[in-house]
Amino acid sequence: MRYQRRSFLAGLSAEIVRRRVYPVIIAYALVAWALLQIGEVTFEPLGLPDWVMRSLIVVAIAGFPVAAILAWMFDITPSGIRRDTRSLDAAKSLDESPSIAVLPFTDMSQNQDQGYFCEGIAEAILNALTMIDGLHVAARMSSFRYASVNGDARALGKKLGVNSILEGSVRKAGDRLRITAQLVDVEDGYHIWSQMFDRKLEDVFAIQDEIASSIAASLLKTIVSLNTKTTTDVVAYDYYLRGKEFLNRFRKVDFEFARQMFHQAVEKDPEFALAWASYADCYSLEVMYAEPTPVFKSKAQEASDRALALGPDLAEAHASAGLARLVNEDFVAAELEFKKAIELNPNLFEAYYYFARTRFHQGDMVEAAELFAKAASLNPEDYQSRLLRVQILRGAGQVAKARDEARQAIEVVEKHLEFHPDDVRALHLGVGSLIVLGDTDRAIKWLKRGLEIDPDDPISLYNVACNYATLGRIDESLDNLERAAEIGTISKDWMENDADLVNLHSHPRYASLLSKVAA
Repeated sequence: MRYQRRSFLAGLSAEIVRRRVYPVIIAYALVAWALLQIGEVTFEPLGLPDWVMRSLIVVAIAGFPVAAILAWMFDITPSGIRRDTRSLDAAKSLDESPSIAVLPFTDMSQNQDQGYFCEGIAEAILNALTMIDGLHVAARMSSFRYASVNGDARALGKKLGVNSILEGSVRKAGDRLRITAQLVDVEDGYHIWSQMFDRKLEDVFAIQDEIASSIAASLLKTIVSLNTKTTTDVVAYDYYLRGKEFLNRFRKVDFEFARQMFHQAVEKDPEFALAWASYADCYSLEVMYAEPTPVFKSKAQEASDRALALGPDLAEAHASAGLARLVNEDFVAAELEFKKAIELNPNLFEAYYYFARTRFHQGDMVEAAELFAKAASLNPEDYQSRLLRVQILRGAGQVAKARDEARQAIEVVEKHLEFHPDDVRALHLGVGSLIVLGDTDRAIKWLKRGLEIDPDDPISLYNVACNYATLGRIDESLDNLERAAEIGTISKDWMENDADLVNLHSHPRYASLLSKVAA
């Protein structure tokens, strides 16, 4: 069932229902009718003049609009009459269609060391829900910032733009697993659905399916069959979740740790397609940022091919294959894989993001900017796609537009840094937009702060070089660029198409470095 945007009249009708205007009018009509009947029977025997009856009729009729207005403005509740302060637009934003935010499940284990496992369960449910037609699901990066509803469902629902919230907890002990889940109505804070599962660890996949299916039934009044199972081995699944935790940190050392976890996952379950895809991503990202060795390029290709063979209809497998082909500089094949991933799952952020990077490598900045914009729309909390788009706009001379979007991008980065103050990538990519906005002092502070946190990460050093080049500090830029190439890797295509490095193009050190990178 597809939920389309309501027209103004339909939205107004829904608001009338929400404010309980119809029951008030019906009640008023019944009372008015009863009073008129009493007047008709009693006024004449009592000798009252005719004008009294006529006045009662006029008052009864005039009272209808008054009752309707009062019903619109006030809520009649068991605790009394209260003012309804919500606007029509605010109500419509929540009531237009079923929507949900999934919060990370709370770790209730004795040692409090299962955070990655709790987040993995919640993410599996979230991913399953995104595949349900007609259900809007808040982005992971948005909802995973909040640990719980904390008694204020309406405020959190407004922040996330949803009308329901799923929260839960996990207690893992040995081979036993206890999961509680509650679906909360944002409007009144009451549970729409809740359940506790006390089972063996091996039942985790069935529990995830049951929770997602129950949510679909509760919100859409539709029974759907959902399958979150990607492996039958819970140990392999545990390694996979640990690997995802490392991979999301996006640093060279974490790529290596993630690769070890995914290797363990596919060793335990050689048929685990998602683990093979993530295993391939580790090699691809290491080629892109750390070690562009032929062995790593080959490993990325082999692992992604294995993922495709096991999951030909898995969007993540095609996105991973696209990334592997990108680092192997097979741009035509990469494009085909990204398009297939988008066809299978039009809401897969990674497909658009890495497709945009492919276009950047090819020098097609127009489409790269469009794809980054699409990626940002799918994940409004992602700073990377926004900041890279600002970089493209500035390089294309669209200064006013770049400045407008830079303001929005910095707001996203600032919110991200509130929760992840040590994210060096966010700091260094954000510097570029601060420079566009003319906030040079703050840009320098962010640069130095990032270098203090991690002075030896090649990804960070490249971004530092870009920012110093933009600021006209050529020698400092080249120092960091050479250091990045020395301890990591730089893509020749990206380097040549990166507008941030234009100030370096005439420098002999840049030409020398470019020849080394291309070798």
